[in-house]
Amino acid sequence: MRIVGLVLVLVLTLGVVTALWADSKLQRIDALTDYPGRGGNTPGTVTLLVGTDSREGLTPEQQTQLSTGSESDAGGKRTDTMMLVYTPRGGDRTMLISLPRDLLVNIPGYGENKLNAAYTFGGPPLLTQTLEQQTGVRIDHYAEIGFGGFAAIVDAVGGVDICIEEPIVDPLAGLDLAAGCQTLAGPQALGFVRTRYGFAEQDLQRVRNQRQFLGALMRKTLSPGNLLNPFTAVPLLNSGAEAVTVDTGDHIWTLARVMWRLGNDPLTVTAPHDGMASGSVGSYLTWGPTTTGFFDAVAAGRTPGPEYIDVGP
Repeated sequence: MRIVGLVLVLVLTLGVVTALWADSKLQRIDALTDYPGRGGNTPGTVTLLVGTDSREGLTPEQQTQLSTGSESDAGGKRTDTMMLVYTPRGGDRTMLISLPRDLLVNIPGYGENKLNAAYTFGGPPLLTQTLEQQTGVRIDHYAEIGFGGFAAIVDAVGGVDICIEEPIVDPLAGLDLAAGCQTLAGPQALGFVRTRYGFAEQDLQRVRNQRQFLGALMRKTLSPGNLLNPFTAVPLLNSGAEAVTVDTGDHIWTLARVMWRLGNDPLTVTAPHDGMASGSVGSYLTWGPTTTGFFDAVAAGRTPGPEYIDVGP
């Protein structure tokens, strides 16, 4: 009995040490800054997930392998993916809310522009402030990943299984996928969540694909074969910790809670819009009463009703 107790203590100690080691490897940035007029806490928990087109740390050879091009060619670092993970107070079903990058918003200090311009103008602090002021939702946690880190995580779990109904060919993203179910390695997975030009709805279809892939990635990551095998769990933890940038107040266990929620059948939806329009910033998605009503529900700590979730793509 004493031996069993010692083994349990050793296992727990190793678990704590490993968690602290992984936490120390996370990159941190002051993303959730206070500003005059910032709203109070939203009932429940809200995490902003951001995928950028950052090539930081990638060699020219890796940029070619991942079909990313260079950051100078792209005109600076931009947000390709923006999602809110929202768990209402009381344990209701978690929501994964895609934020189309072309939604027209008011960016503090810059006026009206598309949502993804906020990150380009002022990085994570301006993006989170823009979203908080536009939606009335206070963001509790922040997590960001770039191109190379995303591909590394996919490879660390041994690839991710995905099923698609139609072939996808996009030379710019290095993508040539047949219809059907298949396992995507890192470079293919990156191409899958990036591609949009071959779809009739372009970015709106892309955000659906991103949610589909994120769900599959979380299920694969949380599978017993990855979590209980130290030969896969440790490299995965290392890859994830090195790849992700979080707010200064976040930790590896914060990310673990978000992953757990995403791996347990969240309600997935694209934030609704009120049609397309065009102006000085080009074509954009209109932020109107439907969008406002959707986020009013979230800000009040409620799951938006079907009258909002079923509107738009």
